[in-house]
Amino acid sequence: MAAVAGNPSAAAEDLEPQREGVPGLESQRRQIEIGESGRERPLRAGESWFLVEQHWYRQWEVYVQGGDQNSSTFPSCINNAKLFQDQINWGLKKGLVEGEDYVLLSSAAWHFLVSWYGLEQGQPPIERKVVELRGIQKVEVYPVELLLVQHSDMGTPHSAQFSQIDSIDLVLRTAREKFLVRPEKETRLWVKNSQGSFERLCNTRVTVLDAALKSGQLVVMETRNKDGTWPSAQPQTGNKASKENEDFQCQPGICGLTNLGNTCFMNSALQCLSNVPQLTEYFLKNRYLEELNFCNPLGMKGEIAEAYADLVKQAWSGHHRSVVPQVFKTKVGHFASQFLGYQQHDSQELLSFLLDGLHEDLNRVKKKEYVELCDAAGRPDHEVAQEAWQNHKRRNDSVIVDTFHGLFKSTLVCPDCGNVSVTFDPFCYLSVPLPVSHKRVMEVFFVSMDPRRKPEQHRLVVPKKGKISDLCVALAKHTGVSPERMMVADVFSHRFYKIYQLEESLSTILDRDDIFIYEVSGRSAICENSREDVVLPIYLRERTPARDYNNSYYGLMLFGHPLLVSVPRDRLSWDNLYHILLYRLSRYVTRPSSDDEDDGDEKADMAPKESIPKPGHAAGCSSQNPGPEQAGPSSGVAGGSRAPMNNAPGPSHWPQRVRRKHLFTLQTVNSNGTSDRSNFNEDTHAQPYIAIDWEPEMKKRYYNEVEAEGYVKHDCVGYVLKKAPVRLQECIELFTTMETLEKENPWFCPSCKQHQLATKKLDLWKLPETLIIHLKRFSYTRFSREKLDTLVEFPIRDLDFSEFVMKPQNELAPELYKYDLIAVSNHYGGLRDGHYTTFACNKDSGQWHYFDDNSVSPVTENQIESKAAYVLFYQRQDVARRLRSQQASSDPPAPPACGPPPNSDSMDVN
Repeated sequence: MAAVAGNPSAAAEDLEPQREGVPGLESQRRQIEIGESGRERPLRAGESWFLVEQHWYRQWEVYVQGGDQNSSTFPSCINNAKLFQDQINWGLKKGLVEGEDYVLLSSAAWHFLVSWYGLEQGQPPIERKVVELRGIQKVEVYPVELLLVQHSDMGTPHSAQFSQIDSIDLVLRTAREKFLVRPEKETRLWVKNSQGSFERLCNTRVTVLDAALKSGQLVVMETRNKDGTWPSAQPQTGNKASKENEDFQCQPGICGLTNLGNTCFMNSALQCLSNVPQLTEYFLKNRYLEELNFCNPLGMKGEIAEAYADLVKQAWSGHHRSVVPQVFKTKVGHFASQFLGYQQHDSQELLSFLLDGLHEDLNRVKKKEYVELCDAAGRPDHEVAQEAWQNHKRRNDSVIVDTFHGLFKSTLVCPDCGNVSVTFDPFCYLSVPLPVSHKRVMEVFFVSMDPRRKPEQHRLVVPKKGKISDLCVALAKHTGVSPERMMVADVFSHRFYKIYQLEESLSTILDRDDIFIYEVSGRSAICENSREDVVLPIYLRERTPARDYNNSYYGLMLFGHPLLVSVPRDRLSWDNLYHILLYRLSRYVTRPSSDDEDDGDEKADMAPKESIPKPGHAAGCSSQNPGPEQAGPSSGVAGGSRAPMNNAPGPSHWPQRVRRKHLFTLQTVNSNGTSDRSNFNEDTHAQPYIAIDWEPEMKKRYYNEVEAEGYVKHDCVGYVLKKAPVRLQECIELFTTMETLEKENPWFCPSCKQHQLATKKLDLWKLPETLIIHLKRFSYTRFSREKLDTLVEFPIRDLDFSEFVMKPQNELAPELYKYDLIAVSNHYGGLRDGHYTTFACNKDSGQWHYFDDNSVSPVTENQIESKAAYVLFYQRQDVARRLRSQQASSDPPAPPACGPPPNSDSMDVN
């Protein structure tokens, strides 16, 4: 409405046609001053109030109080010119005071006045929000004025005003409007703080006040590049690299992941998850932005979800051959310390963490209520199951739950009172066991008492939970030697690490252990003095010149394989022991002539034979003990290797030694063979160990090292315990088989009021859209760790779960129980080292690809099944059909897939 000048009555006449329906002056006063729309009513946080220039409002008051519509006091249209600094940006003058410069009107009162009198042409309304600060409501006359710029153009900022209770989302929408950003483009905001650095405004649902934004702060909006990257994440040469990536074009999703150093486990899990169609579409279409949960105490402040989203957008942009997942790796390590560094981990373990992290970051439940778990208590299964699922959804509601969560039926039965407990529990993946063989193949070396026979290598099949005696029985079938004449020892670094008793468990022997089984006299035992023969552990040592004292000092170093030798108790003398050992070593030790023996030590021959020194003194040599053993590389001492264990007491009478020096000398030593023992106390139960000490020249002359190390392979070495392939359905059947709880994990029976080893049975009640099946290939026990390389035959299509699901089936929709394979995480190698790769089916092209870190290559379906399969991803057929129909109606044709032609060599593992 234009301003009116001159005769007020003429003005009133001119206005009369336009002011039809305008209430009387008293009615106007009441509507503006009194009642719900009146300016005197209390303020309410969040509502809008308007500023009106004080002079105009006072004139309006005089006008309506006069009661004469034709009065010269008619205020004309609303004019707030005195409140503005200029008529360009329309910013308020500083220091305006309510009651002196302006009055505040409620939104209703303002709109009444504008409808009755109009607003000066070109002037914006001065709308302000009511904010609550420290429990007090007040109108925010001076809002926060932010300077908005684009990341690509940091030149002239655009000024925009926001209330402290406005959301950051409004700031983002305002910036998008100012910079004309298209709706499909993804944007985010950064704010420059007082230190000059930039911080992300992650949570767009918080207010300007909560984000601590102040007037004059610079807010930068950046737009995601076509290749899925953010400009701020690029290095200085990022613009050039981004331009190159945008020029490159290939099939979306056919993108490798760089190995950052033992991160193949992470790459494999990410590639599998990235090829779950509905989850990837959820991120590509930005539906996650509305569901990011920044306040969940169990979550990761949305950071894991955002980092994963960035990775998915880059991999599915179609502009990358490979992506470096460094930011994602850093985020994972920050929230899960077990993944810090660059050690090898388990892909299923990382997958479990990632699914849980994404769920909590995207949980639609912002405040979790307490839910008490209830037992069935005799109620129908479908009623209890529905209650359990609803309770689960009351606390957990996310795209992860929608896609991956199913429901177990768990049945526990008390063995004493027969009480049955039925509960329904959610699950995110199935960890199914593999049928385990009860047999075990062990390789041993058999050392015969016959010195002419070389040691024999045998491959024996024994019970996995058997005893040492079972190992001897199995060997007896190959050698014809009675198990009672066998002793089993673990040899490590030229010494006995352990000598086993027959009743010990085979599980204490690891596959990497070097096991020697010695034939001994049937009359002997290492731990019983009542037997006629004594078994002596024998070590071989060589004197080596030390590097100091001008080579005048000698050390000792173990070499060769130790022996267990049976010696008749009535022949326990050093001279007899020398000849017995010379006989046992005759295959690789040349027996010297009498002249050689005499030349060995003339002084020894001059000594009277009845003069017998104490054990531990070399005959014919100085009475002083030789110095400490010179620990060499083959001794295992310097490396801190494991020490032998004593298992049996020694004889009560120890032989005296002859002084005459022959090819070698004999010395009583400790169980390590590292220090000499001068004598044995008859009252001790220490196992006697004997060392054969060689002089270097004598060893070189009479000891044949090549022959000593020689052995033969028995025919059984060629035997391989064949592992028949198993079907995936067998693993699922085994998973649902009833079992008895272990002693370490009893169940508290509410009826008996005590812990019981109850029987437990798990059944499948509700299956998810995408079913993850983890094959438990890694077996860990107290004494052993192994990987099961059993071939599991799994179908690519039509995996039918109808026979496993307990929930009443829908016969009209059989596809609700049928699944197709979409991805496989593979593990090659053993426990200590290994490599992870992925097979995955592209959701757009339907082509299978093999992902090996950076490398991606097409494969055929007959290449997917292997012994390396570790984690399987199956998608329900009805979901796949729904997604295909949606894609056919909306998506353009996919570009050709990039990568080399199919080549089976691409699956070789280094």
